[in-house]
Amino acid sequence: MDFIGAGTVLNVLTVVAGALLGMAIGGRLPQHTRDVVTDCLGLVTLLMAALSVIDVTSPALTGAVGSGAPVLIVLGSLLVGSIVGSLLGIERWLGTLAGRVQAVVGRRDDSAGRERFIEGWLTASLLFCVGPLTILGSLDDGLGRGIDKLALKSVLDGFAALAFASTFGVGVLLSAVTVAVVQGTLTLVGVGLGAVLPEAHIAALTATGGLILVGIALRLLQIRQIPVGDMLPALVVAPLLTQLVVALG
Repeated sequence: MDFIGAGTVLNVLTVVAGALLGMAIGGRLPQHTRDVVTDCLGLVTLLMAALSVIDVTSPALTGAVGSGAPVLIVLGSLLVGSIVGSLLGIERWLGTLAGRVQAVVGRRDDSAGRERFIEGWLTASLLFCVGPLTILGSLDDGLGRGIDKLALKSVLDGFAALAFASTFGVGVLLSAVTVAVVQGTLTLVGVGLGAVLPEAHIAALTATGGLILVGIALRLLQIRQIPVGDMLPALVVAPLLTQLVVALG
């Protein structure tokens, strides 16, 4: 594949394939086994989060805003983004949307099934779309710089979709639509802008996204149901706040 958007197409196909395989074998696995799989995903998500959060020490970011500002930028991004997201009711809206999609695809209208569908769709969508590979890979694809980053992400997402779908079912399959919309939009942004964000801004966004991934991991491990959907605006606030600090400095 060598056309613009090829990386997103590949990613969607791997998510669909992984989800279908997971749904095929999921029902045959004992509940305890599926719980263990979910716990493993939670732990791996923590690892991915740690690798992202470490960008708060990025030389590009500290060089642009100073050594003391990066943590404050991430904190400010999460606070402002979460306030905006909670006022907009993003988490609630995503849950409502997922419930409507569930009804369209003909799932049983029982409370447990609906919650399982929503959790699978929301968790998988956030996990597949929050990471730095989503941003950088999609922009590189739009700029014609290749799909190496999205190819790596596709492999990771395929295995994750298999594991998720064995536990959460069809909701994970529907997350492929989210991947297509989010990464397709970012690819178009890359085509339109003709340039990526400065490295410092990407580092701030990556570190902020890493903390959101921590929230996802805590949900998967059933430690705390953090409303990570409401935190998503922080991904927009992070580069803007970085630019503000750079301008004031």
